[in-house]
Amino acid sequence: MNLTETCLESTLMYEGNFIRVRKDSVSLPDGAVSSREYINHPGAVAMLALLDNGNLLLERQYRYAPRSEFIELPAGKIDHGEDILVTAQRELLEETGYVAKEWIHLTTAWPCIGYADERMEYFLARGLTHQGSKLDDGEFLEVFELSLKEAIEWIRLGKINESKTIVGLFWLEKYLNCWK
Repeated sequence: MNLTETCLESTLMYEGNFIRVRKDSVSLPDGAVSSREYINHPGAVAMLALLDNGNLLLERQYRYAPRSEFIELPAGKIDHGEDILVTAQRELLEETGYVAKEWIHLTTAWPCIGYADERMEYFLARGLTHQGSKLDDGEFLEVFELSLKEAIEWIRLGKINESKTIVGLFWLEKYLNCWK
């Protein structure tokens, strides 16, 4: 069965600093016409930064849209045309002050397929050395260490409730224990 929807017309509804909102007219598999509203997002990377002592680097930061603080993996937006590994290296240094000797791409996940084309590229970063953080202007966050076991427990307790981080931590747990 062919499930493909074909774009008939696309309208740019909003263009911001890094996202666009589009409304498309589409032909459905049965020939009917419908509309689709969605966000174009350049994609992002998330780093599972594993220190030599076995702890992970996590961040606590305020997120405006939900008006709340969250515990998250270091992460950041992919710049147009930028290699995802370069993005991961840049964002890890900017947000945590660390560089890594070893980089392993773990997976690609699509966090919000119902309304956005954003993809999240997950990397394991090991062999970390601290060089000093270089936060972007207007970026405020606290970096701290936490064991993977504690982080998984924080998910159960609801202290970690942000999807990018939950996916990354579960992936890391499986990778370290049985997916090598």
